[in-house]
This record gives sequence, structure tokens and C-alpha cells, in this order.
Amino acid sequence: MPARPDSQRVAILVYPGAQLSAVYGLTDLFEVANRFAAERPDTRVRAEVVHWRPEEGLPPPEQPLAVVIVPPSLAGTPGEGAAPTSAWLAARHGEGTLVCSVCAGAFLLAEAGLLAERVATTHWALAGQFAARFPEIALATDRLLVEDGDVITAGGLMAWTDLGLKLVERLFGPAIMLTVARYFLVDPGGREQRFYSVFSPELGHGDAAIRKVQRWLQARSAEAIALPAMAACAGLGERTFLRRFVKATGLRPAQYVQHLRVGKARDLLERLDLSIAEVAWKVGYGDPGAFRKIFQRILGLSPGEYRRRFAVASRRRG
Repeated sequence: MPARPDSQRVAILVYPGAQLSAVYGLTDLFEVANRFAAERPDTRVRAEVVHWRPEEGLPPPEQPLAVVIVPPSLAGTPGEGAAPTSAWLAARHGEGTLVCSVCAGAFLLAEAGLLAERVATTHWALAGQFAARFPEIALATDRLLVEDGDVITAGGLMAWTDLGLKLVERLFGPAIMLTVARYFLVDPGGREQRFYSVFSPELGHGDAAIRKVQRWLQARSAEAIALPAMAACAGLGERTFLRRFVKATGLRPAQYVQHLRVGKARDLLERLDLSIAEVAWKVGYGDPGAFRKIFQRILGLSPGEYRRRFAVASRRRG
């Protein structure tokens, strides 16, 4: 008897004014991914896509959601009436759901408080409005996709294709993602630098105390944080915390912080004209040599090699 597929529920919010081409395009993209995954004996994942309309009510899901996507809007930005939807998004995020937005959808995530202390993106034409409404959020409209652990924001109206491929990569793996990109005749060349995907922490493990520490570390990974401070954040004894952290994440706390730091270093190497030593310092390493060793061990490339492959040409620096 064949093994039953591991179903991952993906909810797309069809709010008033949502871009329907994005809604149904994402739906088609996941269906094609399901088709190709079914043909591979080594892939047991299946995406179950549901469309939820806020005006019909958004009750807590009967089954856990892997992903919630807020698509673009063709009717301006979500207004004050979107508060119930934002509260629903915050609740799902609190349960460990990966929450994503495209274009104006970032306004709903910001209203929900999910972009605090994060970098995010939206359509460049909405940058002024977004900054005026949410001045505390770092906006990077020069970036098409900003992946920050359990929140992903995408830029322009058609960036749903980039988000969709990123989610297919997360759920199904890079091989299926490339197959889907080729099927849709979407050139993945510009996305190859993302194949070394940003560290995607496991947040759907059900341990709220450990998830609290994970989010705490996401914002403070450049700081020197000892095990006692992590255990105190979780409200647990050190031995209990360590056991539960490893069980939930598959990594020891020091390894987890290393992955977070390398993820942030990748972003700096891709975008900014900083020396390797400056990058090391910004992500929490006073010794550039130690940073190089850890970066090489995790990614298989030195920081310099990574920059030469993936940095914007005009900003490459040794």
C-alpha cells in the first residue's frame, strides 16, 4: 500500500479587492507542484490549497495551516476595516503558521504586528504610504522578496510568482521548484541565488515556550546570548530547555544561532558593499576567521565565494 502524502494546508485570503490572477495563479502553481511531487517516489508532500474570504468569517482552522498568503490588491491598500483579518493572521502566526504577503498584502501583516523589528517589502509605489503608516518597520522596496524565518513579504503585483516558487521550494524541495518553474516557463536564473535558502526555522512543533525563544533570537541573533538567558526567556530550567529546544528544532541553541547569523550574513553579502570583517561584526562575530569557518561549514562556500556568485555586480567586493 503506498504511503499517504504529507498534506500541507495553504490558505489564500481572498479579501475584497484581492488580485484574482494571483489567487488562482498560486492555486495552479501548487496543483502543478502536487502533480510533479506525485511522480517522485522520494517526495510525499502534497499542498492542499483553500480560499478563505474574510467577509464570510475567519474561524480558527480545524486543522493546522502550514502557510497563509495575503495576495496583492487591485483596490488600494487595506484600510481600518481590516482589523479582524489582521487579528486572525496574528493568531495563526502565533500557532506557528508561515505568514506571507504580496504587494499591498504587507499592510495587513503590519497591522497584525507581524513585521515589527523585521525588514519587509511591498510595491515601490506604496513605499511612502507604508512608511507613513508604519514608520517603525524597515522597508526594503529594492528587494523583490524578503524572507525572514516565519514571515515572507514579496514586492510588486507579479511577485506572487516568486513567492509561489519560494513556497514550493520550502514545502517540496528545490528539485520540484525547478521543475515547476520550467513547466510555467518562468526563468529561475535570477532566483538561483536563493537556492541556498535563508535558514527556515521549524515553528510548527507545538512547543510555545521554545517558539517564544526562537522569535526572541530572530531579533537578537547578533548579540551574545548565553544558555541561561534563553532558558529564562522560555521560563524553563536549563536542562529542560536544552532538551526541549533540541527536540523542537533539531539543533542545539548555539548551532541554531549560527544558522540565524549566517542567514543574515548572506543578505548583507548580497546587498551591501561591506568588507567580510564588517559583515562578521554586524552579525555577531568579532573574529572574522571564526565567521569564515562557520559560514563555509554551513553553506559550503566561503563568504568571498558566496559574494562573487550572488552579489549585485556593482557591489561586489572581496
